[in-house]
Amino acid sequence: MNHNFPPLILASSSAYRRELLQRLRLPFTVDVPDIDEMPLPGETPARTALRLAVDKARAVAARHPGSLVIGSDQVATLGEDQIGKPGNHAAALAQLQAMRGREVIFHTALCLWDGRDGSHRLEDIATVVKFRDLPDAELDAYLRIEQPYDCAGSAKNEGLGIAILERVDSSDPTALTGLPLIALTGMLRAAGVPFFTE
Repeated sequence: MNHNFPPLILASSSAYRRELLQRLRLPFTVDVPDIDEMPLPGETPARTALRLAVDKARAVAARHPGSLVIGSDQVATLGEDQIGKPGNHAAALAQLQAMRGREVIFHTALCLWDGRDGSHRLEDIATVVKFRDLPDAELDAYLRIEQPYDCAGSAKNEGLGIAILERVDSSDPTALTGLPLIALTGMLRAAGVPFFTE
């Protein structure tokens, strides 16, 4: 394959995003952005995700002039509340208890920063997830098996976590895992990145 395009960089520390990007079979490197990821006062979840995706891409692009940089961020919401990464078992169980039988919206924002001219493309993909109404014992058992403490919403949909979900509605099936590949391939094509040339 002809890789005649600028260096491609994933601005993320996420192993999930790295694994997803590998599906596209494009050469890329990873550079972890160092930014404050706290939401701003009064900021909507979608706006938080979009701002952080841009901030991550911009921060890494500053260190790699002329590169194409991918930034992404995800914010989950239950009603009016933002749901973060639980970090431990007790917090994860509390999240799943609050979400069971209810719908959670995951905003996955994607930014492609073009270091050739400083422009960027930006999109928010919303995924609506309905959680099954499961008893505490099953939720606890799931958490002990998969330990998804680094995942917003405490469930790995690409793993056993799919068993605690009742429904997933999204225009981009990889958005929930953290990197919307349908949106990304569109952005990369617009930036001149070839996918099927020999």
